[in-house]
Amino acid sequence: MHQESGGGNAEFETTTLRFVYTSLTTPASTFDYDLTTHERVLKKRQPVPGYDAALYASERIAATAKDGTAVPISLVYRRDCKRAGAQPLLLYGYGSYGIPIDPVFAQTRVSLLDRGVVFAIAHIRGGGDLGRSWYEAGKMAKKQTTFDDFIACAEALVAAGRTTPALLAIEGGSAGGLLMGAVVNQRPELFRAVIADVPFVDVVTTMLDETMPLTVGEFIEWGNPKLADQYAWMRAYSPYDNLKRGAYPAMFVRTGLNDTQVAYWEPAKYVARLRTLKTDDRPLLLKINLEVGHGGASGRFDSLREIAEDDVFLLVELGLA
Repeated sequence: MHQESGGGNAEFETTTLRFVYTSLTTPASTFDYDLTTHERVLKKRQPVPGYDAALYASERIAATAKDGTAVPISLVYRRDCKRAGAQPLLLYGYGSYGIPIDPVFAQTRVSLLDRGVVFAIAHIRGGGDLGRSWYEAGKMAKKQTTFDDFIACAEALVAAGRTTPALLAIEGGSAGGLLMGAVVNQRPELFRAVIADVPFVDVVTTMLDETMPLTVGEFIEWGNPKLADQYAWMRAYSPYDNLKRGAYPAMFVRTGLNDTQVAYWEPAKYVARLRTLKTDDRPLLLKINLEVGHGGASGRFDSLREIAEDDVFLLVELGLA
């Protein structure tokens, strides 16, 4: 449950290897490893004021998917906040483009952990967490596998007594926002709160518009809806097209006016339609930042304010405010 990477080894003839290590509980740490003496020396560690790694623990468990595949889940929590029974849990997922979601340290996550929230990553298919075949198993006609895996992870956490649907929040952005929209349509009762950042929720309409920057190049990821069979599988999960009347979790949807990858009107029309269909009184919030693009606020403090807004939403909905 860690990540290691090269630390900039530009010199070929050397007896020292530099690498960077991080985990869910360990800030990014740069080491020099002596290939002769086998000694490892810590050269630098990301400074995190007031953080004591000994107070936190991480685990790796697995959920069983519909087809019997074991899907990894990484968890991190504060040791003295761990309960014997269910507790608030935030489950993060992405699951597209073959991109792995590595279990690395995030300073901005500590605030939630200190308030008793467990953070979990669902290493679902469609991402690259377990290699190329893991990616291939969750794209094009097999995209539903991504959503099934995420739901299986949520169900496994509930079944293990770690959380309950009333204490379970989920988060994803961009293609992970598509994940949020799809699983909420398919299993709305399983989740208490949802954060969807720049979510790709109007799949069919966007993939029909070849003037959009990403559309043609992404036919190999999602499919081309001008082909009948590919339209059918996209239409089956597209979040906007599958909204229906009923109760939904509390939702905070965030987008940017200058987003060229997921245009702001996708989440805007999604929220507008959902407001006409939802039968519950839980919050459905939409924030359009008029100054940002796909990556959200770029200034250091502006970015932290956005994270703080997300945290406040979660803490209120999970009863921790």
